[in-house]
Amino acid sequence: MSDQKKIDEKKRVALVSVFAAIFITATKLIVGLETNSLGILSEAAHSGLDFIAALITYFAVRISDKPPDEKHHYGHGKVENITAFIETLLLFITCAWIIWEAVQRLVFRTPHVEVSPWGFVVIGVAIIIDFSRSRALSRVAKKYHSQALEADALHFSSDIWTSLVVIVGLIFVSIDYVWVDSVAAIAVAFLVLFVSYRLGKRTIDALMDRVPDGIYEDIQAIIERVNGVERVVHTRLRTSGGKLFVDTTVAIRRTTTFQEAHYIMDNIEKSVHEIRPDADVVVHAEPFECVDESLADKIRMIVVGKGLRVPHNLEVHHKDGKYHIDFDIEHQKGKSFVEAHNLTSEIENDIREKMPSVEIVTIHMEESEIDENEVSQQVEIETPLHREIRDFIMNDVRIIKCSDLHLLMIGDKYNLSLTCLIDKATRLDEVHQIINELETKLYNQFKVLRRITVHAEPV
Repeated sequence: MSDQKKIDEKKRVALVSVFAAIFITATKLIVGLETNSLGILSEAAHSGLDFIAALITYFAVRISDKPPDEKHHYGHGKVENITAFIETLLLFITCAWIIWEAVQRLVFRTPHVEVSPWGFVVIGVAIIIDFSRSRALSRVAKKYHSQALEADALHFSSDIWTSLVVIVGLIFVSIDYVWVDSVAAIAVAFLVLFVSYRLGKRTIDALMDRVPDGIYEDIQAIIERVNGVERVVHTRLRTSGGKLFVDTTVAIRRTTTFQEAHYIMDNIEKSVHEIRPDADVVVHAEPFECVDESLADKIRMIVVGKGLRVPHNLEVHHKDGKYHIDFDIEHQKGKSFVEAHNLTSEIENDIREKMPSVEIVTIHMEESEIDENEVSQQVEIETPLHREIRDFIMNDVRIIKCSDLHLLMIGDKYNLSLTCLIDKATRLDEVHQIINELETKLYNQFKVLRRITVHAEPV
């Protein structure tokens, strides 16, 4: 369902409740004044507050569904909680008046209460209307997690019980137990106070960003079940109106590629939306060192953690329970020998400290051929160099065709990438040998090439 349809449905059910509250309040007030029944008058006052609450709820729903803006980054949902708090205060005031008036009638004066069939009719009709409105409001409130509509539904459902108490009071008045009417009014007040307490507690909890019972556990469990999540570091939830905001930090294997990590975080969002489609989810990932991480991966992470590129030509040899490690690392172009050696020593010390089983570490230092500040430029136009390289390659009878030949200028040299078509009957080890020999010949023939990447395809 679109956001607009959602807003329209919430507005519609709130507006109908306003008109229902007007009708019930007016009829109860008229009959209560005619019969002088404090029970019915207290019900009229209660329904009058329901009308005010329904009216406030209608305007709250209109405001709460406005999108976030530069001043309200989490939207306007809190207006529903503020509305519910105001409704609670109104209910407490009404209950205080009802109890005061009832005590006055019981202790200081005994008013004449006239029992009229209209009283039973009005209360009966009110119960039917309250029941229908309560169900409609509860359904929409549950559907869209709207506390304002839920509070309104609570008002109408409390009317049902208080109306039943008033009917019992009228029955006793009809057999000359007039005092029962005042007692019924006090019972109505205490029932409303109980409902008000529940509503007020929920409202204050929402304004204090208290997480509703059960939601945190459900969200936490569903995140933990997402494939690729090693553990949930922490999760924070807050509600604003009917919207749930989820802020979670998860641990993902540090050897995971950026694309894979992004895929895992997307799956977390989708999983949360399965139980709360309206949730606003923010996921932060932290690198996690797993117990089953390979020795080579640990070394790569140490080197990368020092701000260097992934080491190459990394070999791990096991002998007599100890490991011998050797690999190449590239230092930034222009770095001094002393600086490079100091950083390399740090890497070696970290490896020995974190992996005591490593006995020998041999690190070959190289200067990166790429200057971080150097601008590369794709050579789009066919040049004599393109043709010379292509002709040179085609002199090798093992190469059927040369295609996708690209030159990328970096400084005063070039990166070469190309595709070579080779007979599909050739074995893989033979293909590897052909490519290695070709690269060696190209480096020897064309001194302007700094890097060569050949992709082989069967034909």
